[in-house]
Amino acid sequence: MSTSAPRQLFVTTALPYANGAFHIGHIMEYIQADIWVRFQRMQGNEVHFVGADDAHGAPIMIAAEKAGITPQQFVANIAAGRKQYLDGFHIAFDNWSSTDSPENHELSQEIYRALRDEAKLISTKTIDQFYDPVKNMFLPDRYIKGECPKCGTKDQYGDSCENCSAVYSPTDLKNPYSTLSGATPVMKSSEHFFFKLSDPKCVAFLREWALDSNRLQPEVANKAKEWLDGEGGLGDWDISRDAPYFGIEIPDAPGKYFYVWLDAPIGYLASLKNYFAKTGRDFDAFMADDKTEQYHFIGKDITYFHTLFWPAMLKFAGRKTPNNVFAHGFITVSGEKMSKSRGTGISPLRYLDIGMNPEWLRYYIAAKLNAKVEDVDFNPDDFVARVNADLIGKYVNIASRAAGFIAKRFEGRVSTQWATADDAFLAKLRGVADEIRSLYEQREYGKALRLVMEQADAINAYVDANKPWELAKDSARDAQLHEVCSRLLEAFRILTVYLKPVLPQLAAQVEAFLQVQPFQWGDVAMPLADGHVIHAYSHLMQRVDPKMLDALFEAPEAPAAAASEAAAAESAIEDLAPEITIDDFAKVDLRIAKIVNCEAVEGSTKLLRLTLDAGEGRTRNVFSGIASAYKPEELVGKLTLMVANLAPRKMKFGLSEGMVLAASAKDEKSHPGIYILNPWPGAEPGMRVR
Repeated sequence: MSTSAPRQLFVTTALPYANGAFHIGHIMEYIQADIWVRFQRMQGNEVHFVGADDAHGAPIMIAAEKAGITPQQFVANIAAGRKQYLDGFHIAFDNWSSTDSPENHELSQEIYRALRDEAKLISTKTIDQFYDPVKNMFLPDRYIKGECPKCGTKDQYGDSCENCSAVYSPTDLKNPYSTLSGATPVMKSSEHFFFKLSDPKCVAFLREWALDSNRLQPEVANKAKEWLDGEGGLGDWDISRDAPYFGIEIPDAPGKYFYVWLDAPIGYLASLKNYFAKTGRDFDAFMADDKTEQYHFIGKDITYFHTLFWPAMLKFAGRKTPNNVFAHGFITVSGEKMSKSRGTGISPLRYLDIGMNPEWLRYYIAAKLNAKVEDVDFNPDDFVARVNADLIGKYVNIASRAAGFIAKRFEGRVSTQWATADDAFLAKLRGVADEIRSLYEQREYGKALRLVMEQADAINAYVDANKPWELAKDSARDAQLHEVCSRLLEAFRILTVYLKPVLPQLAAQVEAFLQVQPFQWGDVAMPLADGHVIHAYSHLMQRVDPKMLDALFEAPEAPAAAASEAAAAESAIEDLAPEITIDDFAKVDLRIAKIVNCEAVEGSTKLLRLTLDAGEGRTRNVFSGIASAYKPEELVGKLTLMVANLAPRKMKFGLSEGMVLAASAKDEKSHPGIYILNPWPGAEPGMRVR
């Protein structure tokens, strides 16, 4: 057992973008980090484990605008749903904050000023960029589409072609258009701010930091070396965006905001500062302390930002750089990328809602994880087999086969007179403690759990060799029965210590059952006292029912993340219409249409007259009862859905040649609101909805 002084650790996971609920990839990362944090705390180390929502950027600004709320309220709504996931999977962050917090505004501006004024690493340059004249904003690459300049494929994004894989600048696109408004973007100049990552002192530092053999995983270090040694070397990093933008203002630069990737990682520090303010700790002193170690768990897709930009920003702002950045792969299902349409997506909330034990998933993911940057595959059959075989058949089975005899025959008292220092049975179990500890430290969870289960196999072999059920038939052998069952409970206790970082809730149940204080790693060497009284045993974990996996991959009737909202609004939702066949549905021709003009109808308070382009080479005149929800100018340039083969209807205001689709509650008086349907950006007039 280690006798070194306790470590002082600061641990984070990547910040999830605050535009949606957690997905299974988030949960996998949080489980990986949570296991490591729990293990460190069992060693007696001081750990501060924090997270936050990544709240800034154009996508959130645009999503909030569509929802008719402020970006701050949009992010708050997302944040309100986080707790059920974290609690549900026993993920114990000390603090959860937001990059829009006062702490992050303050720290981001402080770090920027240090980079500008002291390190002299901020420069400006005028660049030409596409601008949406309807939305009055510069367009990020993802909001520009057009024809690929290489192969001519239509509807390609502003940075790369999905057809020929060409990489290019948005300004190279042919016939570009804004996916926000449909308008043709215009070229406009703007002054941008850059972090001079190409500066020789930055490059020299990153070579030393990123290529340190004890720093990054080999795969990540090799990638960093490619970036550092690549043709042209490192480029300067554009860290500014123009208003309108939801973000943090750049000091002394009106109308300029930090690009989200500048302030997002600073959110790690801001969340810790926010936490320390609540608990009375000195944030600056903690981060200046040489004993403080800083670790980040991230996905492999964001290593560039975390192994180049982030450490360079910290270094030249005079702050502590990370000790390590731990990257992991993605999660797949049966060897394929997850896809809701193919029924291979896993909703974390659905997993919990159908009654699946969160510790099954924690164990299964841990059993697949290692220190490499490898994808983790969720295979339903393997999940059932592994959880049932390991956790139930091997581990829980040990307690269930011994505890009953202790309660019934020995008044719940264990015997540990046999537990001497040279006991071979205990020596074997305790002898792997240092190896398991080292594997947890190195994030080799799969190897650690295999070693634990090897011990469980040996213990079950002891059960089969000593057959307590046979001993119990002869009262003359009670002393032997007492020792055998006590040995088994002691072995079970030690296995629980080894498994506690992965199975915290189950460990808590075992602690209550054994009537002991919460396990620490050193408890491996501390057997129960002779005569210690335990509670009556109750079953600790159920087997996985394979039918649950079928339910997990079935599409729920309503999105799990919206379940609480759906329940609250149940009375406002109409009953489903009578069932139809696919042939019935095929008779309705739904088309994407662009609203090229919209105006109020004189003599009507309900109707708007829409001029629609459905890709027919002509426009259609359609009347729609949405005047209470929309002003005409709000709809011009938008895409919507229309029923194209509805018979024209003559109205007193003119001929209506179709119908646009909109949603509303069944009782518009108690639940007002009409919502015209708006296709995903990239759809074009005339496309059929199938």
